[in-house]
Amino acid sequence: MGMGRAPIIPLAPGVYRIPTLGDFINSFAFVDDDESVTLVDCGVKRAPAKIVSALEAIGKTPADVTRIVLTHAHNDHAGGAAQMVQRSSVDGVMVHAEDADFISSGIGAPRDESVRFGAMFSRMPGGGFAPVDVNEHLHDDFIIDVAGGIRVVHTPGHTPGHISLLHEPTSVLITGDAIWNMRSRMSWPIAAFCTSAVLNQQTAYVLGELDYSIAAFTHGPQISNDAREAVRGFLNRPSRD
Repeated sequence: MGMGRAPIIPLAPGVYRIPTLGDFINSFAFVDDDESVTLVDCGVKRAPAKIVSALEAIGKTPADVTRIVLTHAHNDHAGGAAQMVQRSSVDGVMVHAEDADFISSGIGAPRDESVRFGAMFSRMPGGGFAPVDVNEHLHDDFIIDVAGGIRVVHTPGHTPGHISLLHEPTSVLITGDAIWNMRSRMSWPIAAFCTSAVLNQQTAYVLGELDYSIAAFTHGPQISNDAREAVRGFLNRPSRD
């Protein structure tokens, strides 16, 4: 008999991936020593139901969520944030300062009009999300005081305030949208979805210099074996854009 997809996937002790649209869109949960939960990204508008089910699978409820971190201001990451804030015990989200105004106004970060389709997408309606209060502005090298410390790595380009996250205690890197791993193939995010596709590729190179053993992606499954080498190999490939 076939088994259903697991609602939550352990990456390391106290660190979980939450698939909210198959493996195509992921949120993450960190469980601290005091059993509180820090949620990273909230998926699209309909994702909170999946997030709540995932939390239930590890014996948690939205009331256990004491922090919500958003990697960037796009509706497939912030679309469910307003609902998760309402259902949890937080009064706002943590986001990089350069994306804070987009999050608090419910407007997606601007698109790169210098690339094909970027200008077209930037003029299309939609792409917004319910506004969310921002209760803390993050910045590069900031340590989020949870689960032994999550380091903020500012990797702008996909959006001005896009961040990746490094959890040094468990050696887990969350790339955010700096690098995708759709269908287990690493790629750059679609250029038309970026604020600056060129800057995204430039700043992502810092991810090859960090120390980690598991690479987790907001789009696609994680890499658990030789992850740093795999990311470095991707970063060193000639660009075909």
